[in-house]
This record gives sequence, structure tokens and C-alpha cells, in this order.
Amino acid sequence: MKIAIIGTGNVGSTLAYALVLKGVGNHLVLANRNITKAQGDALDLQHTLAFCQRPMQIESNAIDQVHDSDIVVVTASVPLSNEMSTRLELGPANVNLFRQLIPTLSQQNPRAIFIIVTNPVDILTYLTTQLSGFPATRVLGIGTLIDSARFRALLSVKEQIHPDDLRAYILGEHGPNQFPVFSHASAGGEQIIDNPTHREIFNEVSDAGFDVYKLKGYTNYAIAAATCEVIQSIVYDDHRTMPLSTYFDEWQGIQDNCFSIPVVVGRVGIIRHLHPDLNPREIAALKKTAALVKSNLQTLL
Repeated sequence: MKIAIIGTGNVGSTLAYALVLKGVGNHLVLANRNITKAQGDALDLQHTLAFCQRPMQIESNAIDQVHDSDIVVVTASVPLSNEMSTRLELGPANVNLFRQLIPTLSQQNPRAIFIIVTNPVDILTYLTTQLSGFPATRVLGIGTLIDSARFRALLSVKEQIHPDDLRAYILGEHGPNQFPVFSHASAGGEQIIDNPTHREIFNEVSDAGFDVYKLKGYTNYAIAAATCEVIQSIVYDDHRTMPLSTYFDEWQGIQDNCFSIPVVVGRVGIIRHLHPDLNPREIAALKKTAALVKSNLQTLL
């Protein structure tokens, strides 16, 4: 399976390394606006194969030369600002960048599943769906999968339970208007209740990405691991459930929007949407995040 990574900055190169170590796919293409950076990463990763269990064809290319991929992962972004306080600040410039990239990428990779990592991810997932003309099932934004992973990691410290054994989702905007689904959060069949301690953990999650960003200037490990998880589910047709940003005509009474909802992911992309029964507090949070994302879409697009 041929996987193309568009953008070999901190996230793209870390994702490529994870895919090589795990042996996901058999053909990896690295593409970057600075082609020499992609060439350097490809050569370095080729040298890594001697320590890996599975062989893989690894190459670099110009972005406009990427073609016939099964999966296209877009991590390309305008440079981050040291003063950035919200992902939406990247919106205008990254919208212009995607208007340049996506038409060519979709034409030259007509059967691909697109995975959007670049922020603001909900806006750019919606835009990619529009520009590509692909069905929404084949355009997936990482969205709150990374926030849900952070939530589980912090909850695991409190509960002393492995993060993978915790069932706890964060849905909505990948940003300050996301919300936790405590009504269906559990471990071993025991509910993780909505109490002040767990709410405080959720509040930490909302700021976690920026905490890392302020400390080292970017995030890369967790978001690359989350993206690798999505790619694995596609490559191996795992039918994994995860919260991802996707365009939908209607979900839980919300119409014509794009943000993270629980979906099942396999070889064809999004296989189906899941519809958990939300409690009144969660329904109110859903309506709030939907309205704000819709407003952002109208403003930026």
C-alpha cells in the first residue's frame, strides 16, 4: 500500500518514522515544498530499514508529482508563530495553502483516502472535502482523536488503569469548544463519573497541546502516533472506533457541519458514524461547538 506524506516538518517526519518502525504499508513517499528536506528524510529512513522487521520502498518527491497513492496524509502548514494563542490563527494562510495543494493532489491520487492533520483541522477537513470532490468517507481529520488520547493518558494516572483500557471520548471542535462524553466513559464496565476531579482533568486536556507548544515550539510525537493509528486501521481494515473530524449532512440533529464525531474506520475510510445517546449537558455542548465551528467555516471559507 502506497502512503504519501505531504509536508515533512516535525509532524510529517515523525509520522514517517513511526510508519517505518511499525512496518505499516510497503511504499512510503515523502513530499515537501523544500524537496531537499524530503530527500534527506527519505535517505535517513532508508538507513533505518536495516533495524526493521519489514522492508519498505521509501522515496521523496515534489508535492505536485505525488500520484496514485492509497493514502495521502497532509501535514503541510504555514510556519507557526511564537505568539500563536489559537489554532484558528493559522486559518487564513492554511486555507490558501490548501486551495493550492488539494486540487492537484486529489486529481493525481483519485482513489486515495485523505487524512488531514494540519490546523485548524475541522476547517481544512471541510475544505478538502469540497475541493477534492471526494465522498466525506474518504476525507478524515485527526481532530479530537489526539485530545481523547491525552484525556485517557491523564485519566490513567488518576485511576491507575492503562490508558488503552479506558473508554473515554472527547468530541466536537479540535479546540477550546470540544467536550467530553462522560455519559459513556468507562473502564471495565464501571462508569467514569462526571465529577470535579475528572472535569479538571478534561480542562487540562483542552490546554495540553498548547502546553507542549509553549515548552518546545511544536507538538509531534502524540499527533504522529494518533495519525499512525488511523493509517493502521485503514491498511489492515481494522474497523476501529475513534473520534475523527468529518463532514456530515446530519449527526445527532446537527446539519451540514464538520467536526469530530465517533466513527468506525477501515479500508474504505469511514465505514459508518456512531450515535451515542448524549445527556442534556453533552447535547448543549454539542450545539455550542456546532454553532462555533459553523461560524468559523463561514468566516474562513
